[in-house]
Amino acid sequence: MLSKRICALFSAAVLLFSALPAGSCAAAESPVGTMRDISTMDLVHDMGIGINLGNTMEACGDWVNGKCVADYEKSWGSPLVSKEMIEGIAKEGFGVLRIPVAWSNLMVKDGTYTINAELDERIHQIVDWTIGSGMYAIINIHWDMGWVNEFPDNKDESMKRFKRMWTQIAESFQNYSDYLMFECQNEELGWEKIWNPWGGTEGKAESYALCNEINQAFVDVVRGTGGNNPKRHLLISGYNTGIDRTCDPYFKMPNDPANRMAISVHYYSPAGFAILEEDADWGKATPTWGSDQDYASLRSEMDMMKTHFTDKGIPVIIGEYGCPTKNKEPESVRRFITSVCEEAYKRGHCPVLWSTPGGHYDREEFQLVDRELQKNLFAIAGKEFKPAETQPTTTTTTGTETTTTTTVTTEPEKPLMGDLNGDKAVTIADAVMLTKYLMTSEASVPQAADLDGNGHINAADLSLLKREILK
Repeated sequence: MLSKRICALFSAAVLLFSALPAGSCAAAESPVGTMRDISTMDLVHDMGIGINLGNTMEACGDWVNGKCVADYEKSWGSPLVSKEMIEGIAKEGFGVLRIPVAWSNLMVKDGTYTINAELDERIHQIVDWTIGSGMYAIINIHWDMGWVNEFPDNKDESMKRFKRMWTQIAESFQNYSDYLMFECQNEELGWEKIWNPWGGTEGKAESYALCNEINQAFVDVVRGTGGNNPKRHLLISGYNTGIDRTCDPYFKMPNDPANRMAISVHYYSPAGFAILEEDADWGKATPTWGSDQDYASLRSEMDMMKTHFTDKGIPVIIGEYGCPTKNKEPESVRRFITSVCEEAYKRGHCPVLWSTPGGHYDREEFQLVDRELQKNLFAIAGKEFKPAETQPTTTTTTGTETTTTTTVTTEPEKPLMGDLNGDKAVTIADAVMLTKYLMTSEASVPQAADLDGNGHINAADLSLLKREILK
């Protein structure tokens, strides 16, 4: 029953707001966030360390009986994302949340590659919670049923799809501040059907050229949209996000008029420990990590990124790193994650831990499962959680004694913004009233409809009301 109610809520909201006349797009009406005069290097340093909201908004598959966004969101084992879940991540000391997204979920197969409105709004909500908790947010096009793998076979149509999707994403999020970063893609930019890395160099130049072309198209599309996007900080996908392959001379960073780009790579090495839970035909699983060779390999790859990118003014984000916990020695898991985080961070890179439902972050208890690991990561670069609204404090010093007093101001009860019908709740009924007012001007609405507080009641208030209902 809960799933049906959630689906009904999402669907009803979208139907209501899709009835607005053309030109009343919320992205064009919403307040513009601040873009600071800050380099991408400084911005990445300010992120500190991060974590992924993995196996959640990028969950996809033909087997999913997806009637609404919530069905996909839960399909790989995650509970529905909540504000408390996101705030819990911030309270653990993380400064950036990477939000992988499969934007093709619920997409109508009509050749237009139009992103589902419900999905778009849900990502907005999660990004809002992330930024509201004081963290940076990164959104991307993730694996998404692997359609990016079709580039070598059908380049024109794949490029059309890629550009069309990024145009929609960029325009929808164009007014967000620089606390939101766009990441081109996940790991799929690199094709063994063009070049087999284990079979010589034939096709290598062509495969890298295609990777570089897609990254350039990403920059061009985003820079060509409005709002803050001409200055938005962008995350460029490395070749298959492999460190050695991204440091190859064939890989080129795109041309960017704003010069606001970072490079993304992943670290899952050695594969026997960081990927395999049991032996496979291509490798043997290992339960422990921490030999001299393990440390030497880690430092070598982090140094490689520093030499090829950081030292040249291009900041590095380790967009994913981590290891499974099944069939692994707990102390080795803690040692590996701590060491990768530390070695990356001290070279100026931003390490972003891969975490999935049932993994390192407990999505029911809102904290890291391994409390010793939490202490380790916090000691490396953790941030103190700062709620969006804090009470003012005054400090009084008398002799050698200092007293800090929190001043709590009690104000008269204010009307609940968005509660248009006066029932002390914000529901679809209020949205119906506001929609009717905007479309016909026949209905009257109270001042509670002015959700953005600018003195005018318009589509921007409707957008804010929609997001409040979806919380």
